[in-house]
Amino acid sequence: MTNYRIRVDEDLCIGAASCVTIAPEIFQLNAENKAIVLDPTQTDLSETYERWVALDEEGYENLLLGAQSCPTLAIFIYNEAGEQLFPEM
Repeated sequence: MTNYRIRVDEDLCIGAASCVTIAPEIFQLNAENKAIVLDPTQTDLSETYERWVALDEEGYENLLLGAQSCPTLAIFIYNEAGEQLFPEM
């Protein structure tokens, strides 16, 4: 398992929900139709636009597909060292 920081830029998010369709265990739309980041272990149920999650390789691939599906590139993924993995800089 590797820790990743996932951040949704609420100003860029348009609520297209493609991330929710691809990775519903990580993303959900809130009452404002903005994507929020879920805790895949379901221990923290708070609504937040940013969260650290521990994922295996398959979980990370699913997260990446969800982020890549965002039409406005509103989803940012960082590794434990703080390096931005997506979108590539």
